[in-house]
Amino acid sequence: MGLPWYRVHTVVLNDPGRLLSVHIMHTALVAGWAGSMALYELAVFDPSDPVLDPMWRQGMFVIPFMTHLGISNSWAGWNITGETITNPGLWSYEGVAGAHIVFSGLCFLAAICHWVYWDLEFFCYERTGKPSLDLPKIFGIHLFLSGVACFGFGAFHVTGLYGPGIWVSDPYGLTGKVQPVNPAWGVEGFDPFVPGGIASHHIAAGTLGILAGLFHLSVRPPQRLYKGLRMENIETVISSSIAAVFFAAFIVAGTMWHAKGGLFRAGSMDNGDRIAVGWLEHLVFRNKEGRELFVRRMPTSFETFSVVLVDGDRIVRADVPFRRAESKYSVEQVGVTVEFYGGELNGVSYSDPAPVKIYARRAQLGEIFELNRATLKSDSVFRSSVVSQRSRSSSLSVCYISCSVLSFQSSGSHAPNNLAQQNYYQ
Repeated sequence: MGLPWYRVHTVVLNDPGRLLSVHIMHTALVAGWAGSMALYELAVFDPSDPVLDPMWRQGMFVIPFMTHLGISNSWAGWNITGETITNPGLWSYEGVAGAHIVFSGLCFLAAICHWVYWDLEFFCYERTGKPSLDLPKIFGIHLFLSGVACFGFGAFHVTGLYGPGIWVSDPYGLTGKVQPVNPAWGVEGFDPFVPGGIASHHIAAGTLGILAGLFHLSVRPPQRLYKGLRMENIETVISSSIAAVFFAAFIVAGTMWHAKGGLFRAGSMDNGDRIAVGWLEHLVFRNKEGRELFVRRMPTSFETFSVVLVDGDRIVRADVPFRRAESKYSVEQVGVTVEFYGGELNGVSYSDPAPVKIYARRAQLGEIFELNRATLKSDSVFRSSVVSQRSRSSSLSVCYISCSVLSFQSSGSHAPNNLAQQNYYQ
């Protein structure tokens, strides 16, 4: 009787050599994709402006992960923070990508070797002389090796004992650098915003994995537990492995923002919103009573939103009415004015309702920038892409608002308080 198409794994049933071969080939494919994707991103990545055009606005996916792990230099002579360097070292972006490709090739050759020479005596059971899989022992080996890798990453790489450390940004995600991180063994280690928890958790989890691996290598499961958990069934092993991989993939997909050009657009944000080339100004709105007003930011996934201005207590004080008979909160009635602090329009103010409405609508998307449309032939159509400006993944690079904060600090004006309040209330 023939087997259905979804039972393809029966090809390697009770065939340890070829089961190992397909696992090695899978590793080769993953490593090869990572290396080739990194080289492609490096070919299209523009590192000239890490403040206004960071990696996440250019739609990079692999480069942010490498930067998280402590890679910041390129053999092309640039640094992720915008500096020019002369000695990037071996483990640059290109070095890591090349290492993945070389490792992929070696795994490919090893997979072919194990597929051809599958009937090794090493895989045969001593009593019967037939190929067999000792799945509990294989589980112990995997657990032990993964525990060693986990412990080594936390104890050596993250702490800087034998490695560069990891990327650490300030609490606001404005600035950051690669630096060693000391483990946090107290309650603060459970705070997701404390980098020390990364080191301590990897050390603790690695230690537990090593001990559990040694336990499974030295202790055989009882017969009832062996049959109850179907440890003898290769399908059980494969299904549980897929569940673990799915969990890891789900975490990555749920926490990594690709900064694509919108919900219904392929490509990077720059393809849609255009390339930011300069910060124009920070807006401060006031009514005729002198009360400072803040524009409500456009919510996530919205493509249009009513222009509403609130005060410090989040009470609506003005709006741009849309098909309403009563307009007591309109810009004309309330007498809203707008002033500019910092940037190219520093010191300019408007009281005419028309420009006030224009800038109020633009302020829904945050700070206002001069955008370059010609370079990438961007369509400039707003398709919910601006919500990524509020994403936490921007902590890898200096986010937009840093430009305005630095300008305010250098000018010595009172605008930083206004900026902080606007970010807080919006």
